[in-house]
Amino acid sequence: MDALWDHGPGTIRDIINRLSHDPAYTTIATVLRNLDGKKLVTALRQGHSTRYEARIPREEHVASVMRHALESSRDRTASMLHFIDTIPPTDLDLLRNYLRARTDGADGGGR
Repeated sequence: MDALWDHGPGTIRDIINRLSHDPAYTTIATVLRNLDGKKLVTALRQGHSTRYEARIPREEHVASVMRHALESSRDRTASMLHFIDTIPPTDLDLLRNYLRARTDGADGGGR
């Protein structure tokens, strides 16, 4: 997925060339077929080859993984608070500013 997110759509050979190691062609083909089955990539036939592209941006995927993790928690509040306790101060500032803007927008204060 990183190869597709970082460099855009590509064939299996393109993706292999983007990697720092040299995996087997069939390995990458299998991974892409599995990702297509999970609706994470789209396979586009072009002549005799197939180009693959990510269906959603990396950030949207990460948010989905975070939602899934929270949904699987037995104590959502504790999980959220533990996560928030571990994030760096700059991310806390980002979160505060976002929540402040979101609250101001809900009150008609605008964003």
